[in-house]
Order: sequence, then C-alpha cells, then structure tokens
Amino acid sequence: MPKDARVRAAERETVERHLNRNVVGQLLHGTFGQTGFRLVQAPTFLPAFLFELSGSDLVVGAARSLQGFGTVVSPVIGASLIGHRPRILGATMVTSTLMRLQVLGLALAGFLLGGGAAVAALLVFLTLLGFFQGMSQVAVNSLRARVIPVRRRGIVNGARHFLAGLTSAAVSYLAGAILLEHDALGNGYASVFLLAFVVGSFGLAGVAMTKEPTSSTLRPRESPLAALRGIAPLLREDPAFARFFVARALGSAGRMALPFYIVFAATRMDITGAVLGLVTTVLMLSSSVANLLWGALGDRFGHRIVLIANLALWTAANACMPFVTSVAELVFFFVLLGIPSGGFNQAAQNMVLEFGRVHDIPLRVAASGTAVNVVAAAGPFLGGVVAAVWSYPALFWLTVALQLVALVIVVLWTPEPRFARDGRSPRGGSAETGTE
Repeated sequence: MPKDARVRAAERETVERHLNRNVVGQLLHGTFGQTGFRLVQAPTFLPAFLFELSGSDLVVGAARSLQGFGTVVSPVIGASLIGHRPRILGATMVTSTLMRLQVLGLALAGFLLGGGAAVAALLVFLTLLGFFQGMSQVAVNSLRARVIPVRRRGIVNGARHFLAGLTSAAVSYLAGAILLEHDALGNGYASVFLLAFVVGSFGLAGVAMTKEPTSSTLRPRESPLAALRGIAPLLREDPAFARFFVARALGSAGRMALPFYIVFAATRMDITGAVLGLVTTVLMLSSSVANLLWGALGDRFGHRIVLIANLALWTAANACMPFVTSVAELVFFFVLLGIPSGGFNQAAQNMVLEFGRVHDIPLRVAASGTAVNVVAAAGPFLGGVVAAVWSYPALFWLTVALQLVALVIVVLWTPEPRFARDGRSPRGGSAETGTE
C-alpha cells in the first residue's frame, strides 16, 4: 500500500476509534454553546433592549450590522491560521473562549452603564463578538470535518441543534418570565446576557474532550491576504460550489429582517417580558425538533433537499409577518420561523464540507462564511433604513424577493455535492476526503 494511502487509513482508523467520544463532545459543545449564543442571537431580547435604550430602528439594525461586519474578514484569518496545521483543537478553544468573553462584556455593559454609553459599549462588544465568531465558525466546522465522518455529520449536527433547542427553550422562558419580568439583579436584559455567558461557557468542555487525528491533508501555510486571494480560484474551479456560494448569500438575506420582527410586533400589540420569553421559547422548541429531523433527512438523501425545504419555509415565514396582529399569530409566526431557523444553516454548513477536496475545507468554510457575513453585515442596517424610510412590511417583502431568487438558484442550478462529480472524483465521501 502506498505511503499516502497508509496515512489516510491511519487517520480514518483514529476517527473511528474515538468517534463515540467525539460525538459526545460535539453534543456537549452544541447543547451548551448554542444555548448561550441563541439568547444573544435571538430576534427578541437584544433588539428589544437596544430599542428600549435608543428608540431607534437604525440603532437596532446597526447593532446587528456591526456584528456582521466583525465576521466579514475574520473567517479568512481563521482559515489562514488553521489550514496548514495538522491539529487545530487549540485554535478552536482559543477562538471559542474569545467569543464567550464578548457576551460577558454585553452583560457588564448592561449592568454598569446606561443610556448612550450602554448603547456604544453594546455596539463595540457585538462587533468583537462577530469578529471572533467568524474565526470560530471556521475552526469549529473544520474540526468537525476532521473528527466526524460525512455519513454521521447530519445526524450529529441535528442532535446538537435538537438538544440546544430544548435547553434554549427552557432557558429562554426563564429569561423572559423571571429575569425580565422581575428585573433581576437590577437589569433584566443584562441578567439574560450573563446567563448566556455562563451557560455558553459550559460548551467549552465539549471542545476540550475532542480527540483529533493528525491530519496529513493540508494547505500550504499562507497569510490572510493569500487565503483571500485563493477564494476566486476556488470558485472558478468548482462552478457548482460558486452557485451554492451565491444562493447561500442571497438566502441569508433573511437576516436583514431578524432584528425587526419583535419591533414590528410591538407596534401592533403589547410585548411584555413574558411574551418575549414565550415566543423565544416557541422559536427554540420548533427549531430543536425540526433540526433533528433535518439532520437525519440530510444524511439519508443529501443536504441539498434540506436546504431547499428550509429556504422555502423561511421565505414563507417572512411573507406571513406583515399580517401578524395578535400574540397568538405572533406565536404561530415564530413556530414557522423556528422550523427552518437552524435547518438552513445546518444544511449549508454540511454542503460546504462536502464540496471539493478536504484540504480546501477551511478555505471553503471561510469563503462561504464571508459571503454570508457580508450580507449579515449590510442587511440589518439596510433593513433599518428600509423600515425607517418606507415601512416594516416593505422590508419583509424585500426579504421574500431575495430569498426567492436564492431558491431558484438552488433548485435549478445547484447539484447535491455528495452525488455530483467534478470529473475527477466523487464529492463528499470519497477516499480523498479521508472521512469514509
């Protein structure tokens, strides 16, 4: 057997030997890490807090935009830091820890500052959160690709989201019905973010217990600028990935409306802390149940069909939002939004891992993540402008139009990467990937 084949066989053997341990680590990391960050990312608590402090749609949109801008360049930096490394567990731990420290900063800003100073501090910490989030996404997804075989990624990722959704639902209800309603520790919103930091920090234990094989399939060491220059050739060499790249970015335009759902709802009904807790809980529960099914479906039939279904449901949810006039209808909307809320990202992340060659995974993750993050950066601010100049319904219909374009690209022109061929080797679970 040639030396390269023996090395790849040894890597596969290491992956299989430690698979159960690594699956447990992934579940722990997903359950606690996602629970913490979902409290911050939810389109409820943070937008409501920012609007309470500022009274401005533009500030609400700018906050999410700054977080998005933080993620624009950092994925490429992350790819340049780990693409050449035989082991990336240490880098994953560092970036994950730095993310969590920014959530602690949000809590401290709420407790210690007020008015304009609190808004300014929140904007700074959100920008830094986005920066380290972009790096962490590359590291976490690349690590998952190294330790979880392609045949198990869908169900493992689905189980991560399922468990995180259950815990997020319980924690979200606690946050809304108790922390906000009773203004815990003198500032209910800051208490929510402190809870997010504490719960999210437990997820680091899952990363720490990972047993990572020494990878032999690496990119040459390169600077962030060189990694950035490598994105264009990557897209030219793989037209299918390029079309997916565009479709994922356009589909993610749905994020431009996320901060404004609850602000719009407040113009039509009374939004109390209990209502915030209820709709966030509903969002988390519907997402958790759906994600387990999406993961199993993706493992069996490929993640393209999952991406299509989730994009269609997300578009339908945005089309329903202008007609919401009561708490009951708002709950229904968040159920409809929750079903695809994690499934879209889950399917997209798994498809990124299955396109092309294994040593390009960090760069593919960075390239796709950067495109999504550009949209995430500009989208909420543009959404705030549209809402301020025209109306909230105009914003929701614009989002629907962009997502419909994305849906057409995926349905008509994007193949399932696991089954498509580029003329050299099967995508996904080939010997080249070292995962099957």
